[in-house]
Amino acid sequence: MLDPKVLRSSIEDVKKLLSSRGFELDTKSWVDFESLRKELQGSTEELQSELNALSKEIGSLKSENKDTGSLENEATSLSQEIKKRNKELEEVLNDLSNFSLSIPNIPDENVPVGSDESDNLEIRTWGNKKEFKFVPKDHQVLGENLQQLDIPASVKIAGARFSVLKGDLAKLQRSLIQFMLDTHIEENGYEELYVPYIVNKDSLIGTGQLPKFEEDLFKLTDEREFYLTSTAEVPVTNLIRDEILESKELPKKWVAHTPCFRSEAGSYGKDTKGIMRLHQFEKVELVQVVEALDSSDALEELTSHAEGILQKLDLPYRVVSLCTGDLGFSSAKTYDLEVWIPSQKTYREISSCSNFKDFQARRMKARWKNPETNQTEFVHTLNGSGLAAGRTLLAIMENYQLEDGKIAIPAALKDYMKKDFI
Repeated sequence: MLDPKVLRSSIEDVKKLLSSRGFELDTKSWVDFESLRKELQGSTEELQSELNALSKEIGSLKSENKDTGSLENEATSLSQEIKKRNKELEEVLNDLSNFSLSIPNIPDENVPVGSDESDNLEIRTWGNKKEFKFVPKDHQVLGENLQQLDIPASVKIAGARFSVLKGDLAKLQRSLIQFMLDTHIEENGYEELYVPYIVNKDSLIGTGQLPKFEEDLFKLTDEREFYLTSTAEVPVTNLIRDEILESKELPKKWVAHTPCFRSEAGSYGKDTKGIMRLHQFEKVELVQVVEALDSSDALEELTSHAEGILQKLDLPYRVVSLCTGDLGFSSAKTYDLEVWIPSQKTYREISSCSNFKDFQARRMKARWKNPETNQTEFVHTLNGSGLAAGRTLLAIMENYQLEDGKIAIPAALKDYMKKDFI
């Protein structure tokens, strides 16, 4: 959520900044809501002041045993009018809140301006693309030939966009997850968390998935409004909702492995083959909570931690800075890591590392106490995949395939797999 003070004082500047990401801010609605809020708050405060003075007068007259009947009738009338206006004000504040929740974050000043992914800026590349002496197969063909990737079985069990892994491929995914967790905990200083896979509405509002992106979520048929989490970002970041942290507690660095559930609304026809885009997939998520002055450096650090996994696995990749038109709703700045996929002869996203600044913190009312000013300030939140396990598995299968159909095990995973080939 954007700072309402900024909206009130610089609405046209905010509109211009948001237009760079393809969002048209309805300034008229904002001004109308604000005008009505100010009028109702002002008139209600005036009526309350009148009632307070009247109550004081009634008390004084009663102490003198004088008649207060007409004044008490007037006080009752005032109380009813205040109650009525408070109800109207509550409705306006609710409308204003819903309006504010629909406004995306303002892009950071050094985010490249553009309309879509074609305008994203390549920052760097790493690794050498393997030269195959044969035509490389895609991961689905490789997995099916090994009889360890069974898409028809997943369709029978659940439907399209699911997968069944068997034998060594299942073990390879499990090994990847353990390797990622071990690296982030032992080398990068993250604290491991185990969190619920089901989250409530408030948690999704806090990180920005609701109210705008409900169609992307799997909602449980329960009056308590439970949802399957789309990413560990949601339960992990919400640990600080409604909290005031001490300076000594920052930065927070958390890592969690969870399954992720996404309806993939609007993506039908895209990446339907194999395990590139599924309704259920595994991911290791990194979350940092920092003071405002530290968030830019924290984004670089978090991104380097995600890159470190790809480097240890010797998978070629590139880092791109998303342009304004390709930013996620809550993000002020995002780096995408894209791994090389030989069968597609292109890079594909395997991690998004984002700085949300105070956008999520305002929604969650997550603050820290500055010991220098003795005032509370909003924290800044960041997260990134470190990494998406399914896409990492896919990348290993394709980049480490051999001509005879076997898959070599990356050196970093041999102690986990206890073998050299699948």
